Amino acid sequence: MLNLAAGSRLTNLWDAGKASAMNEAERLLYRSNLLGSDKRITNYGGGNTSAKVMERDPLTGDQTEVLWVKGSGGDVGTIRMDGFATLYMDKLQALKGIYRGVEYEDEMVGYLPHCTFNLNPRAASIDTPLHAYVPKKHVDHMHPDAIIAIAAASDSKALTQEIFGAEIGWLPWKRPGYELGLWLEKFCLDNPEAKGVVLESHGLFTWADTAEECYATTIDIINKAIEWFEHKTAGKDAFGGPKITALAPAKRREVAARLMPAIRGMVSTKQHMVGHFDDSDAVLEFVCARDMEALAALGTSCPDHFLRTKIRPLVVDFDPANPDVDETLAGLGPAVEAYRDDYAAYYERCKHADSPALRDPNAVVYLVPGVGMITFAKDKATARISAEFYTNAINVMRGASSVSTYRGLPEQEAFDIEYWLLEEAKLQRMPKPKSLAGKIALVTGGAGGIGSATAERFLKEGACVVLADIDGDALKATEETLAARHSKDVVRTVVMDVTSEDAVADSFARAALEYGGLDILVSNAGIASSAPVEETTLDLWNRNMSILSTGYFLVSRAAFQTMKVQKIGGSIIFIGSKNGLAASPGASAYCTAKASELHLARCLALEGAPDGIRVNVVNPDAVLRGSKIWSGDWLKERAEAYGKDTSELEEHYRQRSLLKRSVLPEDIAEASYFFASEASSKSTGNIINVDAGNVQAFTR
Repeated sequence: MLNLAAGSRLTNLWDAGKASAMNEAERLLYRSNLLGSDKRITNYGGGNTSAKVMERDPLTGDQTEVLWVKGSGGDVGTIRMDGFATLYMDKLQALKGIYRGVEYEDEMVGYLPHCTFNLNPRAASIDTPLHAYVPKKHVDHMHPDAIIAIAAASDSKALTQEIFGAEIGWLPWKRPGYELGLWLEKFCLDNPEAKGVVLESHGLFTWADTAEECYATTIDIINKAIEWFEHKTAGKDAFGGPKITALAPAKRREVAARLMPAIRGMVSTKQHMVGHFDDSDAVLEFVCARDMEALAALGTSCPDHFLRTKIRPLVVDFDPANPDVDETLAGLGPAVEAYRDDYAAYYERCKHADSPALRDPNAVVYLVPGVGMITFAKDKATARISAEFYTNAINVMRGASSVSTYRGLPEQEAFDIEYWLLEEAKLQRMPKPKSLAGKIALVTGGAGGIGSATAERFLKEGACVVLADIDGDALKATEETLAARHSKDVVRTVVMDVTSEDAVADSFARAALEYGGLDILVSNAGIASSAPVEETTLDLWNRNMSILSTGYFLVSRAAFQTMKVQKIGGSIIFIGSKNGLAASPGASAYCTAKASELHLARCLALEGAPDGIRVNVVNPDAVLRGSKIWSGDWLKERAEAYGKDTSELEEHYRQRSLLKRSVLPEDIAEASYFFASEASSKSTGNIINVDAGNVQAFTR
C-alpha cells in the first residue's frame, strides 16, 4: 500500500544547513525535489510549487517581486531551475482589472506571457493564478492519496473539518484556472490563520512565509491524514473484502504475457501502443476485491488521475478460479469494442460546440481479476506512469470507501477537463513522434557490436528494445550503457540461448510482459568457425547449424506467433553474411548455415506477407570492430586462411572490397533501421549487402 500501511509516516527530510547556503529560488528547487521524490506526496508530473522572490528588474534595476512557479508540463521531483516560469507579481495583480468573469477565464492564460520576467522561455501553467494570489511567500500544491481520499468522499467537507479543524480549510470542486485562484485568495483573506485548504476532488494547498515552514506544513498535514486513516480503518477490510484469490506470481505473469499482445493489437490500429504490467500488492488487493467492479465503474476523482488513465478502466472477464485464457481471449474483442462504444457515447453526451474531435476511444487501464493491472499508452514511460496514477486512484478509493462513500468526478466535469481547449492546445504543441515511436524490438546477439549498435539506432528513433544474448555479463554492461543514454524504461534484457526452444519461448513471453508485444525482430545471434572441410567435425558443423539456422528458425517462429496475435504486422530482419552468397575457403559450416538463413528468410517472407509481416536480410562482411565473433579463434583462423597476420586482416578486407572502406557495426545498424522503418514498408524478401562491395556477393 502506498499510503495507509502502519508506519507509513512521511519523514521531514529538510536539511537546514544545506538550505542556508541557498538563495530563495534555490530553496524552492530544493523543496520541490524533496516533495516530488516521494510518490505518497504527489504523482509524477502532478502538483506544483512556488515562491515569491525579490529580484532585480533587468529594465529598471529596481527590486521587484517575482513569482517562481513550476512551468507547464514539469515534474516537481525532477525539475531543475530552468523548469520554473518566472512572472512579475505586479503584472499578475494587474490581470484582475481585465478579468471578465468565469465565462471568460480561459482567455486569461493568453495574458500570462505578458507577465513574464526576464524573458524566461518556460511557459507558465494553468495553475499560476492559484499560486500568485495566495498572499504567502511559499505555496505547495500536492496530490497525496491520503488527502485526495478525503477530497473524493461524499462528505469531504465534514471529514476535512473533523481531521484538521480550522488549520486546513475546504473549497468545493472547481476546475483549475483563474477563478479558482481568486477563490483561494478570498479564502486566505477570510481565514488568515489557516495553513492550507483541501480542494474537493482535487488535492491539497499549503502555504507559509518560508520555504522550510511550507515544506514542513505539507509533510505534517499529510501525516495527520495518514494517521487519521490508520485509526479509522484499523481492522476493516478494504473494498468490501476479498472475493477471489490471486494466482501465484509465475501464473499471473504467464496470463498477462498472453493477454497483452492481443490487447495491444486491438488498441494499436491507429498508433502503436506500449504496455506495462503491474501486480503490486495494492493492485492485487483491488482486483481481487468484492467491490472492485462497482468502484472502478465510478471513475477516478482527481483530474491528474483521469487525464492519465481515462475516466474509468476496462475490467477483463477472467476467472482465476478457472483460468481459461483462451476463453478470455475470445471475449476480449467484444469487450474492447463495447468500451470504445461507451467512450464514444460519453463524448457525444458531454461535447460542446467547440470541443476537440473524439480522441482514441480505447481504454488505458485493464484490470484482470486475480492477475493485476495492464496499461497501454504511446510509450513505455507513459504506460508505467498511467499505472502509477491508477494505483493512486486505487489508494484514494480504498481510503474514501473505508470511511465514507467514494465519489468520482461528475461526468461532465471530467469531460470538460479531458477535452479542455487549453489541454488540447498543450497536446498540439507536443513534438512529432519519432519514426519508431511505440514500436517494440527484440535483438538477439544484443550484447555484441552489431546488436548493441542496432539497439542504439532503434532507441534513438523512439523504440523500446529487448536485448537477448547468451552472455549475461556482456548483456548487463550493454543494458547499463544504453539505459544511461535513453532511460531505463526503454531497455530490457533477457539471457537467451537461441538453440533452446524453451528459452526462446520464455524470452518472447518476457518481452510481451515488459512491453506488450513485438514489432521488430533482429535475428543477429552469431558464431564463427573456420576449418578445412576434412577437419570440420560433426560437432562444429552441428553447432553452426544449431545457432545460425535452427536458432534463426526458433526466434522467427516465436516472432510470427506474437505478431499474428497482434494482427498489426511486423518486421523481421536477419543479420546474414556475405558468406551466405559467396563461398569462402575453410568455412564450409559457417557459409552453409548462413546460406540456410537466407533461404529461410525468403520462405518466411512468403508466409508473412498476408499478415503484413515483412522479412528481409542485411548481409554484412568483415565487421571486425566491436564484434564478439572476432575476439576468439575466428580472427586467427581467417587470417591464416588468407595468409595474413591478424593485425593485417582489417586492411586486407578493406582492400579487397570494391569501395576500399571498412564496414562498421553502425553501418549494419543503419541498414537494419531501414528495414524496421516505414521507409521500407513495401519491401519484403529482400537482401541488402553492407560489405563495401563484393562482386561475388552480388545478388543478381
